[in-house]
Amino acid sequence: MAQHVSLSQEKCSCSICLDILKDPVTIPCGHSYCMSCIKDCWGKENEEKTYSCPQCRQSFTPRPALVKSTMLAELVEELKKVGLQDASPDLSIAKPGDMVCDYCYGVKLKAFKSCLVCMASFCEQHLQPHFDVASLKKHKLVAATSKLQENICSRHDEVMKIFCRTDQQCICYLCSMDDHKGHDTVSAEAERADRQKELGVSREKVQQRAQDREKDVKALQQRVEAINRSADEAVRDSEKIFTEFIHLIEKRSSEVKQKIRSQQKTQVSQAQDLEEKLQQEVTELWRKDAELLQLSHTEDHLHFLNNYPSLSRLSGSEDLPSIDICPLRLFEDVTVAVSKTRDKLQVVVTEEWENIYLAVTGVDVLMTQAEPRTRAEFRKYSRQITLDPNTAHRRLSLSDGNRKATRMAGDQSYSAHPDRFVANCQVLSTEGLTGRCYWEVEWSGRAFIAVAYKDISRTGTGNECGFGLNNKSRALRCNGGGKYELFSSNIPTSISGPQSSRIGVYLDHRAGSLSYYSVSDTMTLLHREQTTFTQPLYPGFWLPQGSGSTAELCELN
Repeated sequence: MAQHVSLSQEKCSCSICLDILKDPVTIPCGHSYCMSCIKDCWGKENEEKTYSCPQCRQSFTPRPALVKSTMLAELVEELKKVGLQDASPDLSIAKPGDMVCDYCYGVKLKAFKSCLVCMASFCEQHLQPHFDVASLKKHKLVAATSKLQENICSRHDEVMKIFCRTDQQCICYLCSMDDHKGHDTVSAEAERADRQKELGVSREKVQQRAQDREKDVKALQQRVEAINRSADEAVRDSEKIFTEFIHLIEKRSSEVKQKIRSQQKTQVSQAQDLEEKLQQEVTELWRKDAELLQLSHTEDHLHFLNNYPSLSRLSGSEDLPSIDICPLRLFEDVTVAVSKTRDKLQVVVTEEWENIYLAVTGVDVLMTQAEPRTRAEFRKYSRQITLDPNTAHRRLSLSDGNRKATRMAGDQSYSAHPDRFVANCQVLSTEGLTGRCYWEVEWSGRAFIAVAYKDISRTGTGNECGFGLNNKSRALRCNGGGKYELFSSNIPTSISGPQSSRIGVYLDHRAGSLSYYSVSDTMTLLHREQTTFTQPLYPGFWLPQGSGSTAELCELN
């Protein structure tokens, strides 16, 4: 019974006003409407005086007579008595922003499907003919869309059913006979089929990349977790070490304080004992002086003569330590000694702090960045570098703002300095490099283009001070004729490359990468070394033989 009422309810609703039929009329196609609704609808028809059904769009000429359907009116009245009036039609009224049915008059319903042949959108009720009428069943229905107008040719107002492969665009059949005449054209359906196959391949690539990125995300998350865990451990360990260091300093401070107090107590005790003896002697002397004074006033000559020898004789005094009237400097010397210890400790902490800082900043959660490819990209990392005169061997002359080194036949008038290279004709830069850096060197004769740690040895004739001959440095030897040799830990590696008087050096300190390039109109990689750097690197030169050899840090900015 409930199903019967529901079906009757649909039959008794006007598809124009969406309300229960009022004065129902049935037009020749069999659809029924309110008398006033169909009159208003047909009153808006075109000037050719053709009239169509709002639902099935069947046309009528002339206008059909509108006669009240007595049977349907009675049915509506009868159903009202059983509650139809209180029931709401099972229709979805369009809200702002919804796609609306193009065939609804009055109250608009939400569009359910769009027809790519009719180029219109339909609610469920107005869509029904596409399921009932044989010719409409062949139409292509899609989910309701607002983009139907995009399928209409803006020039000819026709549906674009053709794809021009020459111009890679959708066109209508008139376009194919006009602007696109002679072009490679196929139906949009055929092109879609081909593109559908490509889409499958594209999806596979997209899915593969998405899976790869998901793996990268997971690996990055794991790395971040590892960084956090390692950082927490490093903080705990460093706090523990620094706390132990502080406790050691406090312990030594306490020991020095106790030592000072102990020495103070000993010295004060000795001074007090000496003071007591001196006070006793002073008392005895003043007593003897009083007796001598009294004797000097006696008038009895015999008494004077009998007592004077004993009173005038001073008793033997024990040897007492000499007393320095100047302030004692013992404890000031202690302060000086402590100050020297502090200064030495500051030097050690300062020197080692750079290594600690480097170790901390060397942690990079991101993957290593790609090395630049063009000279313009390399120049973004260029650094202003100068040579340190205090490190230059006496046979090297510096010029051009301390950027150029020239091998001389005789010694230069340099003052003595602990940083100066003594055995090899070498010089280091003033600046230590970390991060990503690039510089270029113009050379002539024979030259070693090197980088080294600051603590490389400056004296001796062995390998400990030669660039590339120890683990404190590495160098590229330029011999001319396109012949190069890389020296690292005294291991030479022969390299061939384009002859060029200019060498580019690229350093990625964090990544542990050091690259040498031959620079001319293009950049050619000569060698790339992968290692781990534990200290800042200082660029340098070694001009081993032949006066007149030069090496110069080029201006890139």
